[in-house]
Amino acid sequence: MSTQFSENAITVLEKRYLMQDEEGRILETPDALLRRVADGVAEAESAFGKSKEEISQLADNYFQAMSEHKFLPNSPTLMNAGKPGGQLSACFVLPVPDNLEGIFETCKNAALIHKTGGGTGFSFSRLRPIHDRVSSTVGVASGPVSFMTVYDAATEAIRQGGTRRGANMGILRIDHPDIEQFISCKANQDKLNNFNISVAVTDQFMQAVKQDKEFALVHPSNKKICRTVKARELFQKIAENAHLSGEPGLVFIDRINQTDPLIQTVGIDSLIVPGTEDIEATNPCGEQPLGPGDACNLGSINVAKFVDTNSRDFDWQKLKEMIELAVRFLDDVVEANHYPMDFIDKAARNNRRIGVGIMGLAEALILLSIRYDSDEALVKAEELAKFLQKHTHEASSKLAQERGNFPNWSFSTWGKNDIPMRNATTTAIAPTGTISIIAGTSSGIEPLFAVSFVRRVLGGIELVDVNPLFERFAKEQGFYSERLMVEIAEKGTIQEVVGVPQSVKQLFICAHDIDYIWHLKMQAAFQKYTDSGVSKTINFPSQATTEDVLKTYLEAYELGLKGITVYRDKSRQSQVLNITKPDGQHLPARRFCTPCGDMEPEG
Repeated sequence: MSTQFSENAITVLEKRYLMQDEEGRILETPDALLRRVADGVAEAESAFGKSKEEISQLADNYFQAMSEHKFLPNSPTLMNAGKPGGQLSACFVLPVPDNLEGIFETCKNAALIHKTGGGTGFSFSRLRPIHDRVSSTVGVASGPVSFMTVYDAATEAIRQGGTRRGANMGILRIDHPDIEQFISCKANQDKLNNFNISVAVTDQFMQAVKQDKEFALVHPSNKKICRTVKARELFQKIAENAHLSGEPGLVFIDRINQTDPLIQTVGIDSLIVPGTEDIEATNPCGEQPLGPGDACNLGSINVAKFVDTNSRDFDWQKLKEMIELAVRFLDDVVEANHYPMDFIDKAARNNRRIGVGIMGLAEALILLSIRYDSDEALVKAEELAKFLQKHTHEASSKLAQERGNFPNWSFSTWGKNDIPMRNATTTAIAPTGTISIIAGTSSGIEPLFAVSFVRRVLGGIELVDVNPLFERFAKEQGFYSERLMVEIAEKGTIQEVVGVPQSVKQLFICAHDIDYIWHLKMQAAFQKYTDSGVSKTINFPSQATTEDVLKTYLEAYELGLKGITVYRDKSRQSQVLNITKPDGQHLPARRFCTPCGDMEPEG
């Protein structure tokens, strides 16, 4: 029996994932794609002495998990697994050294990664500030932002082989002398559209903000203080720009390094071991902090598929079995992967980072009769996140006893505590933009965006997305009508729609019906038990103020988040998700953490 996909899922698969010939004719079915991926990933087991029969059985298990929409890997794995030389990772961080040759070498490397469907993150913090003297040329430096525009132009030219547009994260430390120029570099919405930007905020800066102190901006090379600024005034500028355009976000870089299991800056014979450098940036959506040259493979479990409506709880045993399968799948991906550069290959294989996450949380809560913005939802979220982390750790530890620890294990807290571990990290909460469409569920840990909305995807295609669970509820409870569906499509939310029972309105709560604090609390609930980061948009209505954003950034730090992205409705000209107006036009409604007006780059 063939796998069931929605019309929107088929559209996305045909546009991006199914193999095509030179004339653009589709060469495989969706089932053939899943079989290609399952077989290609399972074949990695031959490196660990598995027999053909064992590999075949495991491939069947992988295929079944994907075909039942219970688990899907990140987009590059779906695109490239089973193909010669397939690059399967979603996330890369590339070093940007302070010399012209190195800057353009990294730009070239990023282009090669984009060609294979991966996203790239960069810290530009090592670059000398604008107008700084360059002794080798007797000239002056043009600064980090100018080189970001070069990277942006290269990304635009690549278009990732025609399947996905390039996606970048640009990060600058809060103490860099060019920080003010960086903070406002996306105020003009016609520029740097292939970049998300975030400020790497230090604990020292956050303390200076709280205490209303001066804060030093430091030359990245000689560490001399260039000037001092009022910390609160600088923080205010960040909030003003985020209010204007949704950017920059914040990355709490000290917290990221303090909680990462790798013990950074380890030296052997004065050489840095690949994969042990300080983390300085993240992937484009922020859920995967990485050191220079490191990469990560992601996959997400559709938790809505594991709801037992009779017990009003998850089927924890079946979920545990899927978690174990997902860890094995992603470790096989590390093995099967053909990394684009040798230094990435070494760092990625030394750490073997994987990121098992979830999608379908909003749908699962509805099936459990739990309102998203409620204390009950937060309790369930923490329980789920804790369960995911516990059993991914146990599965990775079990694999380590089978296959060996990750090579950098002795330089990690795992090694320090003598805990066997196959993968340095095992969990990350990704946005799951496109793979949630394929799975037919809600994205990541987000609430429903709307009961009905329009997605804009690659090539200008717009997909009308009507929530099938709501339609089912409406028919089962006897209030379904075509007229009602049209009204809901026009409004997006059902909270003011006459004819929808209050009990249904309570469950089908949408992103803009929810106060920002519940968005924050939900992200914090998952971050508490997530090895890497959590991708989550903190949505604001269009009338939100700069002070609302400022308050949110402060609360994010206090809640223990590793990063935060806010988005005020209608603050950008182009957005991924839109609500339909009665005249057929589209109201901009929300932009995910994506730089290109396309789907999230993770997959």
